Amino acid sequence: MYDELQRTDHGPLAGFTVGVTAARRADELGALLRRRGAAVVHAPALRIVPLADDGELLDATKELIDRAPDVVVATTAIGFRGWVEAAEGWGLGEALLDRLRGVELLARGPKVKGAIRAAGLTEEWSPSSESMAEVLDRLLGEGVDGRRVAVQLHGEPLPGFVESLRAAGAEVVGVPVYRWMPPEDLGPVDRLLDATVSRGLDALTFTSAPAAASLIGRAGDRGLLPELLAALHHDVLPACVGPVTALPLQARGVDTVQPERFRLGPLVQLLCQELPSRARTLPVAGHRVEIRGHAVLVDGALRPVPPAGMALLRALARRPGWVVSRADLLRALPGAGRDEHAVETAMARLRTALGESRLIQTVVKRGYRLALDPAADSKYGDA
Repeated sequence: MYDELQRTDHGPLAGFTVGVTAARRADELGALLRRRGAAVVHAPALRIVPLADDGELLDATKELIDRAPDVVVATTAIGFRGWVEAAEGWGLGEALLDRLRGVELLARGPKVKGAIRAAGLTEEWSPSSESMAEVLDRLLGEGVDGRRVAVQLHGEPLPGFVESLRAAGAEVVGVPVYRWMPPEDLGPVDRLLDATVSRGLDALTFTSAPAAASLIGRAGDRGLLPELLAALHHDVLPACVGPVTALPLQARGVDTVQPERFRLGPLVQLLCQELPSRARTLPVAGHRVEIRGHAVLVDGALRPVPPAGMALLRALARRPGWVVSRADLLRALPGAGRDEHAVETAMARLRTALGESRLIQTVVKRGYRLALDPAADSKYGDA
């Protein structure tokens, strides 16, 4: 029997593979996931293009300096800093800051507040939820009819936000500080898509709505959209940092999980709860066997398993205790062809990886079965 150290020397995400689509703070998110034992596949689904030389941003800045808004909504720290830096480059920095000192300045969250204060300004209000919906509720509650509202855009129009303000009578000026664009190198994104549709991932994380929209768009370009949506519906857990990020997925009918606090740390903690709870756990040959994405916990000890072995183990676990034929196992093997010897080779490697040969029984001339404990037979016999 394994000692306590062997049972607990891995993190809660050990044995799981998590995809990261973020362009910003991807290193931070990846480090948080790896620290908890996950394998991480990173492919930025987009890139941020600053608009410091963009005439659209210059025109919006000049317009706001010449004609003061009543309210300015700052939505991202990187965007607000970029706006001030671009204005300084045009020789308009002081004029912009002077104008912002005289308006109602709203910050979407603490990072934006930090950027505002670093510029020598003070926000009038910020929502505790970091939700644009709460910002919208405040503005509509105050009344915006006839008011001029400047909104620093996320990189693409904020869904429903601008439209709701205009419907309530506001004049809305968009401040396009940066844009989301597809990555210059599509290779990593395509590999991430392939891993998703082949169920090589256990979860896929999104930290911005444009990243989700970009991945969906790329899947459509490659003719993989139905396969992507099917994977996210059934096998690969889509985890979003917040409700705005989830909108492009929800529009496609994909349910997501989201933390209560819209931060990277809570997002990782949510995965630490969700993924282990979805793992299949069986009592086999006197051992507790938990089947994870690319590894198995045997009595709490982590046992990495090759992909072919995991395919066989999952096929056996679908009907635990029942005999599965070599022909059926061969069909479960990725790219195995027609040679049933491939099943025997993969099975030998699986048993070695598990470290306990009695977990899987050979049934002569019939196939293989998980050695489900007798007390569990009635529970799983009709599975």
